[in-house]
Amino acid sequence: MALDQDQKRSFKDRLQDKYRLVILNNENFQEISSHRLSLLNLYIILSSVIVVLGGLLILLIVFTPIKKLIPGYADVGSSKEIIELNKQLDDIIKEKEAQEVYLASFRKMLTSNNAGTDPAPTKEEKLVEAVSNAEIKNQGLSSQSSIASLPIREVRQGSNNYFDLVKPLSGSVSAAFMPEKKHNGVDILAPANTAVKSVLDGYVIISAWNIDTGNTIGVQHADNIVSFYKHNSALLKEEGNFVKAGEALAIIGNSGTLSDGPHLHFELWIDGNPVNPENFIKF
Repeated sequence: MALDQDQKRSFKDRLQDKYRLVILNNENFQEISSHRLSLLNLYIILSSVIVVLGGLLILLIVFTPIKKLIPGYADVGSSKEIIELNKQLDDIIKEKEAQEVYLASFRKMLTSNNAGTDPAPTKEEKLVEAVSNAEIKNQGLSSQSSIASLPIREVRQGSNNYFDLVKPLSGSVSAAFMPEKKHNGVDILAPANTAVKSVLDGYVIISAWNIDTGNTIGVQHADNIVSFYKHNSALLKEEGNFVKAGEALAIIGNSGTLSDGPHLHFELWIDGNPVNPENFIKF
């Protein structure tokens, strides 16, 4: 009868039943502690523990990098960073493409530096002129903007204006500047294995072999000045390298079909036009 009455009691009533939790010593059965409990208290304690642990887990996910390990978790801050990085990557790609266009124009330089009868402008004249026009300046190339900040010192000597240029090498001039014969520079004789030096600070814009001029290297300087060094036996710098004035660029040689002996053919261009290097450098 009592069993039937116990079964008829509601779940709410059973939650309020009191129990005693006794902790005994296993050896002598001495009571160590005892606690009065009910099912309701036990449920409240377990629920509180679960809520606290759940809250700590949420805080751990929200405020630590662990959230990045959860698939599909959208972090707004990370999304903004990714968008900004994508923009920067697009800018870098555009700048790289512009740089390639800039350098490609010099890779196409296939021109004679000796006598010729064709009065039309050479490819080199067109290319250097292109460097000086506004379209190239507006490409926003980082290397060219860096070049523009390089200082060039100008010293007046008599009626001529001499830039503070370093001699590419020491030697005797065997062929002078003769633009009417398409010889847009000077030929300088020097001992074998002599190092060819940069006349100013700048960036290497071409460093390649050419069927006519052999191993050729060109450097873009500040104030729209470009220098070319041709017929080298070896090139020491690559395109894109920054070089200081007086730094070795190549080794004198006899490469290319338009060379008849070891020498350096040196050209100096200012504002897209070839100038006589002897007006600026005393070899």
